[in-house]
Amino acid sequence: MKNFSPKLSLLLIAFVVSACTTLVVYLIFPEGPVHKALLVTICFIASFISTLLLLFFVQLLVFRKLDHLLVTVKEFRLQSDKPGIELKYKKNEIDNLEAEILAWADDRKNEIERMKKLEVYRKEFLGNVSHELKTPIFNIQGYVLTLLDGGLEDPSINRNYLIRAEKSVDRMITIIDDLEAISQLETGELQLDPERFDLIALFKDVVDAQEMKATERGIVLTMPNETKPVYVHGDRFRIRQVLVNLIVNSVKYGKPNGTTKIRIYNAGDNISVEISDNGIGIAKEHLPRLFERFYRVDKSRSREQGGTGLGLAIVKHIIEAHNQTISVMSTQGVGTVFSFTLKKA
Repeated sequence: MKNFSPKLSLLLIAFVVSACTTLVVYLIFPEGPVHKALLVTICFIASFISTLLLLFFVQLLVFRKLDHLLVTVKEFRLQSDKPGIELKYKKNEIDNLEAEILAWADDRKNEIERMKKLEVYRKEFLGNVSHELKTPIFNIQGYVLTLLDGGLEDPSINRNYLIRAEKSVDRMITIIDDLEAISQLETGELQLDPERFDLIALFKDVVDAQEMKATERGIVLTMPNETKPVYVHGDRFRIRQVLVNLIVNSVKYGKPNGTTKIRIYNAGDNISVEISDNGIGIAKEHLPRLFERFYRVDKSRSREQGGTGLGLAIVKHIIEAHNQTISVMSTQGVGTVFSFTLKKA
C-alpha cells in the first residue's frame, strides 16, 4: 500500500469490503441460483456505493484539510530568507505533507543556526565599534584635561596636544564615515555612478599616489605591461577606493624591500585584477573572516599601522555592488594575492 495514494488505497478498500460483504451474503442465503445471483449483485452494488460515499466524505473532511495544510506549510517555508530546494511532489498527499514539514523544520533549524551566528557577530561588532571609538575618545579626553589643568598656558605642550587631539578626532570621523559607507552599500542607499573608464590609467593614478609610502619601506610597485587602454564599466571613484585599500594593505604588511605586483587578465566578459605581494602572508584560519568589519589578523600590529579595520569590508561591498566577486589566497611567509573582477566595457 506504500506505493498507492491514500485515495487509491481507499478505493481498493471499498472494493475489498464490497467483495467480502457479497461473499458473506452468498454463503448465508441458500436460495435458488437466480434469486441468489440477484441478491449478491444487489448487495455488491449497495456495499460498493456506500463505501464510495464514505470515501467521498473522507475526501471532503480529511484530504481537503490535508491539501490546505500542505499549501499553508509550503507558503510559510517559501517565505523564509533562504528556503530549501523545491520539492517534487508524489501522488501521495500524506507523503507530500510530511516532506514539506520536514523541509520546513530543516529550514527553521538552519535559520536558527544563522541567527545564532548573527547574534555572535553582532556582539563582536558592537564590542569592536566601542573599542575602536573608545581609544580616540580617551586620547581626546586626556589631552583636554591636561590643557584644562594648566597645560593651555604652557606653550611647550598646548599646540602639540591640540594637534594630537585633532588626529584622534580625524580617526573617529574616519571610522564613522567608513561605517556609514558600509551601511549604505549594504542597504543600497549608496548609489554607484557607473561609467566607462581606462583601468590602466586608474592603476597609474593610484600607484603614483602610493609611491612615496612604498618607497619608505623599500617596496617596489609594479604595473601591468599594457600599452593600450583597458576599458571597464564601473564606478571609477569606488574602484579607485578598492585599489587604494588593497595596495595600502600590501605596502603596510609587505616585507621591507619586497614587491607589490598588479596584474590583469582577460576573463571572458570580465577583466580579472590581481594584487599580490611577497609579504608576511595570512594564516589559513583567518582567511574566511578577512572581509569582516573590524577583523584584524594581528590586532596590536594592525592598530600600530593605523586604519580602521573596515577597509577590506568596504572593498568587498563595493565589488559585490558591481555584481562581481573578490577572493584572497595567502600563505604565511610567502605572500598574499587579492583578486577581483570587473565588467568589460
